[in-house]
Amino acid sequence: MVEYEIARRTPRYHFAVDVIVTDIQRKVRITGRTNTFGLFGCGMNTLEPLAQGTSVRVRMTHQSAEVKALGMVVYARPGVGMGISFIEIDKKDERLLELWIQELMCTESVR
Repeated sequence: MVEYEIARRTPRYHFAVDVIVTDIQRKVRITGRTNTFGLFGCGMNTLEPLAQGTSVRVRMTHQSAEVKALGMVVYARPGVGMGISFIEIDKKDERLLELWIQELMCTESVR
């Protein structure tokens, strides 16, 4: 097993949305795009990921809608990216993630 493969509660989907991740303690901010996301976390492409275990604020935007969550970096691979598990997310933001996933699934079924 590769070190960054972890058991997930729900699937992650390959979908790129804009993301801003902020280290809560150090106030370091990283912007980029997700490479995957799901109801309980996301993966992010970045050359300089935050350290595993870092507490973060996550803001994802897609089509003028925004999802905010508190999370923790669960894996970090320098030069590749990091995975973030959502620890706290409002119900309205969770519903929006569900809509994005439905949109993605509809788009995939049309192809």
